[in-house]
Amino acid sequence: MPRRPPPQQRSPTMRKARSTKEKVETDPLPLEEERPKRRRTAAKASEREETEKPSRRRTRRVDEEEAAPASASERAAETPRPVLTPIPRPVRDEEFQEARAVEAAEEPAATAASESAESPAITEVTRDGAPMQVIKLNDLKRMKITELAKMAHDFGIEGYQGLKKQDLIFALLSGIADKRFEVHAEGVLELLSDGFGFLRSADSDYQPSPDDIYVSPSQVRRFNLRPGDTVTGPIRQPREGERFFALQKVDKVNFADPMSEAARERILFDNLTPLYPTRKLKLEHEGSEMTTRIIDLFCPIGLGQRCLIVAPPKAGKTVLLQNIAHAIAKNHPDVYLLVLLVDERPEEVTDMERNVRGEVVSSTFDEPATRHVQVAEMVIDKAKRLVEQKYDVCILLDSITRLARAYNTVVPASGKILSGGVDANALHKPKRFFGAARNIEEGGSLTIIGTALVDTGSRMDEVIFEEFKGTGNSEIVLDRKLFEKRIFPCLDINKSGTRKEELLISQTDLIRTTALRQVLHPFTPIDAMEFVLKHMRPTASNIEFLGSMNR
Repeated sequence: MPRRPPPQQRSPTMRKARSTKEKVETDPLPLEEERPKRRRTAAKASEREETEKPSRRRTRRVDEEEAAPASASERAAETPRPVLTPIPRPVRDEEFQEARAVEAAEEPAATAASESAESPAITEVTRDGAPMQVIKLNDLKRMKITELAKMAHDFGIEGYQGLKKQDLIFALLSGIADKRFEVHAEGVLELLSDGFGFLRSADSDYQPSPDDIYVSPSQVRRFNLRPGDTVTGPIRQPREGERFFALQKVDKVNFADPMSEAARERILFDNLTPLYPTRKLKLEHEGSEMTTRIIDLFCPIGLGQRCLIVAPPKAGKTVLLQNIAHAIAKNHPDVYLLVLLVDERPEEVTDMERNVRGEVVSSTFDEPATRHVQVAEMVIDKAKRLVEQKYDVCILLDSITRLARAYNTVVPASGKILSGGVDANALHKPKRFFGAARNIEEGGSLTIIGTALVDTGSRMDEVIFEEFKGTGNSEIVLDRKLFEKRIFPCLDINKSGTRKEELLISQTDLIRTTALRQVLHPFTPIDAMEFVLKHMRPTASNIEFLGSMNR
């Protein structure tokens, strides 16, 4: 064995190793510090091994002091098998978080499935033998903001608290887009100059909104769609780079199959043949309602009538329109009723929406004139398309004077100004609107009952009334003196009447009403109305009232 060299002959490396070894032997503190660390490392390894093997369970022996046999076979033969009590395996944080994530993902779907049966906007249908839930966009728009917020909460949509109603509907449709849901929409088509269009909703008064439905030019050409067509069909989510929902398929056009023969061969409204009204709109619906009974008797209105209500301020024209709307909705439910309010007060719009069973479209006085014109053109286009499908449509317009004012603001200046500041070309489109009312020989009719303002102190209103005075074939004149005396209805019987009324009422009734007019002719408007109300109130109907004249 070779001898170790003396210290003087050792290399620096050998001296360094020797000094390190001596330091470790003389200073045992580092080894004592490392031992607890090793124990903790071993404990962590054993714990990790136990948690990674779910099938293993730590057990507890009943009698640990009992001596164990030498072999497994001897232990099984000599000693009874101990009872093992399983100890629950500790759940790791990762597993807990994963389970909570799964529950959170399943909870909105389960809640949505349970709430879908209760929500009025969701219906159950069957597609190819599989159940499918259909969401109607128009039903969502009719819901209150609180109901929409609850629905968004049930479907797990985040950040819905600070959204407007239209943005909330858009977020709701985007959040629930799933294979289990199919979204259907209905709207009135507004075509733009580029060939495509959008479906505007009557619930938002045909205003452009984020939830409007895009209609491609190919669909417009394929189904021969025109401005004002009411289109129904399923929609899809906007793709990347798109902002609007798109119409996937056209199911119905004007409530009919778009591929039917009647839909494909419909005649343009301007090519239809106009006639005098021959079918009467019966407005008498209650014996105690004197307003509609008097109009029915002295100023009958037919399907296709162009009626002008001449009304000074505070003469009860709004209440009169509501009574006419109630009568049409009750006696003629097959007539499509549209109420157009232009430049009106918001509280009157709300009152009309709550009291009229029909489609109420409005544009309030705080909106620009372009908005008044846009909503009026949407309504008249929709009415024309329905008449082309042989529907009977009635429009109640309040008022045609304010509509003419809006056109006077919007129309380009022609350089020719009439008295009162009315442009020479401003009244052309309002006249076309009012002149669209007609009875159609091929089937269908369009009735327009509009109000014209007088005695407002404005020279422009007088010019507008004079322009429209001879265009109607029926006039109902209101008198403010009757309102000041609180006599209702505030109707001037001697000045009100209908042209060609012999086409609407029977010969016997015509003779009796003519005789009654001759009696009332020398009376003032107040005396004439008081005389009629005095003899009409004891009777239950107009037939009974006319029959009492023989006695």
